[in-house]
Amino acid sequence: MHGASMTRAVISAVLTFAAALASPAVAQAPNDATSAFHKLQALAGEWEGKDDGGNVVKTKFESVAGNTAVMEALSMPGMEEMLTLYSVDRDGIALVHFCPTNNQPRMRAIPSSGDARELTFSLEGATNLPDPAIGHEQKLVFQFTGKDQITERWTWRKNGKDSEMIYYFTRTQPGKH
Repeated sequence: MHGASMTRAVISAVLTFAAALASPAVAQAPNDATSAFHKLQALAGEWEGKDDGGNVVKTKFESVAGNTAVMEALSMPGMEEMLTLYSVDRDGIALVHFCPTNNQPRMRAIPSSGDARELTFSLEGATNLPDPAIGHEQKLVFQFTGKDQITERWTWRKNGKDSEMIYYFTRTQPGKH
């Protein structure tokens, strides 16, 4: 190869490599994170249940952004809807929680296996949270308790004190994933 054809071959190779790097993690070789993410995608649909106080709670899961993220819309009596986005992040699952308190905690979980029955998301930071004493979601323990059952254990932190809110859900309507 000479001159222009060599340049075209190098550019083609660089573009192919760059495209491979830019492709979403879910398209790469499966690992524990992608397997756990597929479990989150399989939650597509509508869910209903109760919190630990017996109040009715509802949530809905939907694959979005070309199946690179899962969006959860959680609603309970007396509160505005909350949104949580889950996505693969290298060897883990990242989430961003959009709360009616107008802060957005970012959390991450590293699955212990490809068939994780539980994902523990820990706070890594938050946008719109000028002081950690302000109330915010600190942790989420997500449990796959059955084919159509899940439990979410959210830890709320305010002024350095934690309180846990537990939601028990059963799928009421399957969705597309």
